[in-house]
Amino acid sequence: MDPMHRMEQLVTELNQHNYQYYTMDQPQISDKEYDLLYDELVTLEQESGMVLPDSPTQRVGGELLKGFTPHRHLSSLWSLDKAQNIEQLRNWNTRVLKLVNDYNTKNPDNPLPEPGYVIELKFDGLTLNLTYTNGELVQASTRGNGTVGEGILAQVRTIKSVPLKIPYTGGTIEVQGEGIMNLSVLNRYNETAAEPLKNARNAAAGALRNLNPKTTAERRLNAYFYNVGYSDDIQFANHQEMMDFLRENRFKVNPSITYFREFDDVMEQLAAIQESRGQLDYLIDGAVIKITDLRTREALGYTDKFPRWAVAYKFEAEETTTVLNSVVWNVGRTGKVTPLARVEPVELAGVTVQNCTLNNVGDIERKNLKFALGTRVFIRRSNDVIPEILGKVTEESDGEEIVFPEQCPACGFPLEQRGAHLFCNNKLACKPQTVARISHFASRDAMDIETFSEKTAIQLYDELNVREPADLYTLQFDDLVKLERFGEKKANNLIAALEQSKDRDLASFLYSLGIPNTGKSTTRMLADHYRDLHAIMNATAEELVELPDVGGIVAESIVTFFADPFTQAAIEKMLNLGVKAQAPEAPAAVVEDSFFSGKTVVLTGTLHQLTREEATQRLEALGAKVSGSVSKKTDLVIAGEKAGSKLTKAHDLGIPTIEDEDELVRLLNQQG
Repeated sequence: MDPMHRMEQLVTELNQHNYQYYTMDQPQISDKEYDLLYDELVTLEQESGMVLPDSPTQRVGGELLKGFTPHRHLSSLWSLDKAQNIEQLRNWNTRVLKLVNDYNTKNPDNPLPEPGYVIELKFDGLTLNLTYTNGELVQASTRGNGTVGEGILAQVRTIKSVPLKIPYTGGTIEVQGEGIMNLSVLNRYNETAAEPLKNARNAAAGALRNLNPKTTAERRLNAYFYNVGYSDDIQFANHQEMMDFLRENRFKVNPSITYFREFDDVMEQLAAIQESRGQLDYLIDGAVIKITDLRTREALGYTDKFPRWAVAYKFEAEETTTVLNSVVWNVGRTGKVTPLARVEPVELAGVTVQNCTLNNVGDIERKNLKFALGTRVFIRRSNDVIPEILGKVTEESDGEEIVFPEQCPACGFPLEQRGAHLFCNNKLACKPQTVARISHFASRDAMDIETFSEKTAIQLYDELNVREPADLYTLQFDDLVKLERFGEKKANNLIAALEQSKDRDLASFLYSLGIPNTGKSTTRMLADHYRDLHAIMNATAEELVELPDVGGIVAESIVTFFADPFTQAAIEKMLNLGVKAQAPEAPAAVVEDSFFSGKTVVLTGTLHQLTREEATQRLEALGAKVSGSVSKKTDLVIAGEKAGSKLTKAHDLGIPTIEDEDELVRLLNQQG
C-alpha cells in the first residue's frame, strides 16, 4: 500500500479511537492495540518526512513558542451577569418574563414562546474559543477581553478531547468551551511532580497560557463545549439543536445539561447540583441558566456587558486562603503518624474551617510547606470531607519551620519513616493505635458490636486494661457495671452484643482484623475462596496473587500480617473464647442466564428493601461480579437513595443504571 494512503488510514482510525476514548468514554480497542497503530504511524511519518494536519502524533506538543499572537474573535464572547442568591435569580427571571411580554405585546402576529430554561455547569477553568474552517481546526484562543484573545492553537491541539477535524465543512464556525484539568488527573500528576500544582483551575490556565506546548501536553487537559458563537450560515432553533450539532461534530458536551419548562424546577436542580458538586471530578463554581429558544435570545439582546437571556448562579467557594497556625501529629490504627493543620478560622463552602489535612511528611515537602507556619496557604473543601491544604500562596520559604517528630507523640517510641509516611512501631503499647484497632474491630462492617464507640474503647483501655480486641471477650458484667456511665442496662447490652458478635461470618472477622492494604471486598473474596480461617492464615504470596484483585503488595501484606506471632496468638485467643469466624454454607450454583449474568455491577447509595450485603449475595448468585468502583469496564450501576459520585460517574461514562429499587428487586426475583 502507498505509504501516504496508509498514513491517511491510520490517522482516520486513530482519531476515531481517540474520539471514542476521550470524548465518548467508550474505548473500542485496548491500549496495546492503539499503541501498535500509533507506533506504525510514527514510523511512516519518520520515513516519509510527512505529517498530516490532523495526525494524533501532533498532540504531544511542539517547539517552544516565542509569544502569543492576538486573535480577534469573529463574534464577541460575552461575560455573564451573576446571581449570588435565589432572590437575585428570581429577579433575573422576572426581567426575562417582562421583556418577553413586552415583545409579544408589540409583535402579536409573531409572538415569542413561553420561556424554557437550560442549566449548564459553570466550569472553573479557562474559556476556549476554537475556529474551524471547512472542518479543520485553524485557530484556538483565550477569551481575552471578549473581542481579542491570545492565540493558543499549539497548546489546544494537545487536548485529546478537542477534535482537530470535524464532519461539518460548510464554512467557518467558532465554538466556545472550557479547558479544565480533571481532579483525578491533578492528583496523579502531583504524586510524581517535582513541583506540585496548587489547584486544578490554575493548572489548566497555566498549561494553556504556557509558551511550551509540551508542558500543556504533560498535564493531560480535558475540555467541554457548550456554544457555537459564530457560523457562516448554519442556524439553530434552540439550545438542544446546538448541542446536537456539537455532539454530531465530535465535541465533548457535558452530560449534566438539563432542560426545564418551569422556573421552580430550575431552583430544585440548582440545589441538587450544589449538593453533589463535591462528587464531580472537576471544579465548578456555579451553574449557568439560559433561555433555550434562540429567537427569544435574539429578541432579548444584550446590555453593554451581558446577554439578557443568560445568568450565572454562583455557588459558595470551595477554595480560599487562610493562615497556617500550627501542625499537630495524630497516630492511627496502623501506627501511621499523620499531620493535621490548625488554620486561622475561615468560612468555606458554608462551614467554618479550622483544621486541614496535610496527608504526610512527603506531602508537606512537595507542597513547599516545610517553612509555612504563619503564612497564607490555599485550602480546598470537597464533599463534606476535612479540607486539604493545596500549597503556599507565595513561593518563598518565609514562614516558621514545621518540625517533623522523631518520637511518637503518644507513646514516645522512636518513629520510622517509610516512603512519605512516619510510623510508630510500638503497636502493643501505643494507646491511640490500640484504641483505633479495637474501635475498628467493633465497627458495623466488622464484628458489628452494638452500643460500642471510640469513647467506650478509651474507657475500657484506661480502666479495665483492654489492650487488644481479644480482651473484649474476657469482660464480665461485674467489671463493667462499676464503670462511670455504665449502669446495669448498658453493661448487659454490651455483654449481649459481644456474645452475638461471635457468630459473625469469616469475611467480617477478616475485615475486623485490619489487615493492611485490604478492604471489605478483598476480605470477602478471601473468605469465599478459602472458606477456612487457617487456610487463609497459611496461604502463600504465590497462591494469593492468583486470586482476583490481589496484586503483589496486597499478597505480601496478607502473608506478613498472619506471620506475626502477636496476630496469631490474638486470633487463637478469640477462637478459644468462642469466636467462630466461619464461612456460611456454600452458595447454590450460580445462575448463568439471568439478567445479571456476566455483568460487572457496582452498588451505591442506600437500599431499603434489602441490605447492601444481601444485594451483593443475590447479585453474585445470579452470575454478577460486584465491584466497589465505577470504571469503563463496569456494565451496570445500581443506585439507591442518596447515591453520590459513583452514580455521577456512571452518567458521565454512559453506563446503564438502575435507580428504582422496585425494579432491582423484580430483576433479582427473575431466576434465570
